[in-house]
Amino acid sequence: MNDEQLLAQIREANMTYLMLAQSLIRKDKAEALFRLGMSEEAADMITALSPAQIMRIASSNMLLCRFRVDDDIVWNLLTNHSTNKVDNDATTKLHASILMAGRFAEAV
Repeated sequence: MNDEQLLAQIREANMTYLMLAQSLIRKDKAEALFRLGMSEEAADMITALSPAQIMRIASSNMLLCRFRVDDDIVWNLLTNHSTNKVDNDATTKLHASILMAGRFAEAV
């Protein structure tokens, strides 16, 4: 993959992310804040963006979204690679969601 292809994929990811974020926020703001891991102020700014502004912001060469999972505990739960293997995939995903929700609440 060359640099131009990489930049095109970043722009596409940015566009998709902004459109998804705007849609989620308009549908259910509280749920969107949790799912996207963003502040209410950021959500208000994204909601107010016009299509032209979204296009301009999305065409940046910097990826706008980022991984919120930044520790081994949650990654191990999501991938079920922990030393304490659990046969129930739903249980491990629920545990990861609870941990992420707690971190979101702490950040707000």
